[in-house]
Amino acid sequence: MFSDLALSGTIRIAVLVGVFALVSVAVVLIYSILSKRAAVQSRLDEMQHGVVSGSGADTLRADALNSGWTRLADAIEKRGVSLVDTRSESLRSKLIAAGYRSPAAPRIFTLTRLTLTLGLPMIFVLLTLSSGTPPSLLKLYLVGLVLALVGLFLPNLWVRAQADRREQKIVNGFPDSLDLMLVCVEAGLGLEAAFDRVGREMAISCPLVSEILCLAVLELRAGKSREETLRMMGERNQIDDIRSFTTLLIQSDSLGSSIGTTLRIYATEMREKRRMRAEEKAHRLPVLLSVPLVACMLPVMIGVLMLPAAIRVIREIAPALAG
Repeated sequence: MFSDLALSGTIRIAVLVGVFALVSVAVVLIYSILSKRAAVQSRLDEMQHGVVSGSGADTLRADALNSGWTRLADAIEKRGVSLVDTRSESLRSKLIAAGYRSPAAPRIFTLTRLTLTLGLPMIFVLLTLSSGTPPSLLKLYLVGLVLALVGLFLPNLWVRAQADRREQKIVNGFPDSLDLMLVCVEAGLGLEAAFDRVGREMAISCPLVSEILCLAVLELRAGKSREETLRMMGERNQIDDIRSFTTLLIQSDSLGSSIGTTLRIYATEMREKRRMRAEEKAHRLPVLLSVPLVACMLPVMIGVLMLPAAIRVIREIAPALAG
């Protein structure tokens, strides 16, 4: 009997499929366990060797010359096409506010706009010609014009969205850094040491704030004065909270007042502003929910309430009108 079962092709295929399934499940489980352990080990190694290397060092010391976009922009400029924008300073400030600090960022931005402005209409024309139907000249002109405008303004919208997202993250994480800075200053550290310590501590919870503080520390160590560093810190990020913070520190330093008292008052104010922003978002929810309620649920409720009455009216009035 067992020999017949062993010789049966169906039984052998079922056994092989079962063995394959068991091996696959075992491999998946072992791989998940090993990947979790590797992630934990990499996190521990990162914390052991210094948390700044994961967020600030690569960003602050990135080699832009090795970028493919930079080499492409250099090659295009060597062929006589200038990628220098007439509003270079304002464009560079916008790109820095969005997080693009590379010296070649304005040229790459101009190259992207030029590529999209010319590329989108050309792609549409090629697709239209390859479809086999003769395109209308008016259609080609209008659609090409719309695509060119989209390619012209889409990079600006992208940069603006990146800047808003970055500003929101910095504003949400800045009060925590002020509290840590207050603790460091009251413990006896100077402003530069406090920036350095808080920047290393905030590298995981808020890497953008850590990047701002680490860049200020690098400028101070490079020989810039404290007032110039703080002023550049406020102008570079274009965020009202950081500008107010740097202005407050400059005034406290010039007037000789206590930086600890200044930080305590400003940290309290920042926490209050963050709480007010959260309450504002909470109060906006009923207004935002009223739109889907009115558009989706109210017609259904009206139909459910009025449908029985409408059916009864039709049943009673229709025979009277017919008779």
